[in-house]
Amino acid sequence: MEPSERLFRQESGRIVATLSRIFGLDNIALAEDVTQDVFCRAIEVWKLRGVPQNPSAWLMKAARNRAIDVLRRERTARNLVPELARLLRSEWTMVATVDDAFATEAIEDDQLRMMFSCCDPRLSEDARVALTLYLLCGFTIREIAAAFLVKDATIEKRIERGKKILGNSKRLFDFAGAELPARLSAVQRALYLTFNEGYHGASREMPVRAELCRESMRLAALLLENALVATPESFALCALMYLHAARLPARVDAHGNLVPLARQNRASWDSKLITRGNDLLDRSATGHELSEYHVEAAIASLHSSAATQDATDWDRLLWLYDILMRIRPSPVIALNRAIAVAQREGPDSGIAALRAIPASEQLASYPFFPAALGELELRAGHVERARSHFETAAALARNPTERRFLELRVEAAAGEPNR
Repeated sequence: MEPSERLFRQESGRIVATLSRIFGLDNIALAEDVTQDVFCRAIEVWKLRGVPQNPSAWLMKAARNRAIDVLRRERTARNLVPELARLLRSEWTMVATVDDAFATEAIEDDQLRMMFSCCDPRLSEDARVALTLYLLCGFTIREIAAAFLVKDATIEKRIERGKKILGNSKRLFDFAGAELPARLSAVQRALYLTFNEGYHGASREMPVRAELCRESMRLAALLLENALVATPESFALCALMYLHAARLPARVDAHGNLVPLARQNRASWDSKLITRGNDLLDRSATGHELSEYHVEAAIASLHSSAATQDATDWDRLLWLYDILMRIRPSPVIALNRAIAVAQREGPDSGIAALRAIPASEQLASYPFFPAALGELELRAGHVERARSHFETAAALARNPTERRFLELRVEAAAGEPNR
């Protein structure tokens, strides 16, 4: 992605959130139109004059000026936010009110309030994620659809429904409301799913979407800046993201091939992100609630602290997976637990643990279930079985990179002698 595109993507969420506070959520289409106008203007001006020294400030100033123009033209034709309507309809107070909305602290607050607005309990989990990516991260409908392996029309419907519900709210979410705990849980879950999709998702184009990881980390960091939502769970979620993001440089090699954890060059892991992640994990250790984010971050921390695969504390890792299965059981977590069993007790025990996972639709289409069976059968010396599992996994691959990785495992199995 070009730096300018990344800049526009990040700034679009900030501008849309601020304009939505000014115009009202029922005028969100107007906020989007003004944001698009600002970006188009920036492209025209920057081509002639070059990118300014502080492009973010330039965009915000342009958005502020455009908002004032729109208010002067349309303030009597639209229903504005009740709390600001009187101030925005008077020429004497309008400019000062808009300036206050574009203050740095107000912009950050509006982003956070917009995030909580997008995670309305009336929306499905998928719709919350789509709306967050679209309005706060600047992703296109096509990009969101590709990331989650659905049709463009499906995402379009989710976003349109989400906008209608936002419009009924009139204004951005108020942290003083009784809905805060439920909304916070929904926000955390949406950010978790977004990061996961970037880290090891099912995109047709690529298996690692670093921009999805970056955006979820950026938005999650906003939670820590507000005392009302900087909960132990929020710190644990951020810790998990940092510890996983530290491994991103090693997940794909120079040829674009996936590299499994066991064969990653650990020297290329980002030590600063690991340090920051462990610090956040320490800060999450307050209160009386143990969330899935705490346990997953602890698992990621154990991996990041081990110099090699064999040096990993597999006893403690298995103990953590057992806790995670009690908090939030899932077939994929059970699969990861089975791999830990194999590392501690040998491939035959790992295969038995994989076979013991109840059949599920999720694992039936998940290529890394047969791939895990293939790896363990190969370690156990059952080459023909391993190759068969790898072939099944390759047929289920969700993108060319996964397919290439799994086909290479088929070839590796073919070159091994049976024992």
